Amino acid sequence: MNSALTRTFCRLLIVLMAWTPFHVAQAGIISTDQAIVSAQSDRAAVLNLIQRSDVAGQLQSLGVDLATAKDRVAAMTDSEVRSLADTLHSMPAGADGTGLVVLILIGVLVWYFFFRR
Repeated sequence: MNSALTRTFCRLLIVLMAWTPFHVAQAGIISTDQAIVSAQSDRAAVLNLIQRSDVAGQLQSLGVDLATAKDRVAAMTDSEVRSLADTLHSMPAGADGTGLVVLILIGVLVWYFFFRR
């Protein structure tokens, strides 16, 4: 019984490892023009977000004027703007519940294999 449980657990780990996405990092040289365009597009993305009516309303409710927020974004360094833009791009647009469904499915499978008689 113990070897069957071990085999099942190992198979589950193999499937989960195969399911995990692997990203290959690539490095290269970019020109100054490309770096400037990238920085400007990141700054424009952050400014566009600030100008949305719902975000502007939230800033107003927190006591931050829209012009002040724009000035703060303009005063940020390129690396700060890039970091903020990356954070904004990586945030989910809405919850779809896929992670919860997968977690419940794995929990049910583990419960089934551990407690079946």
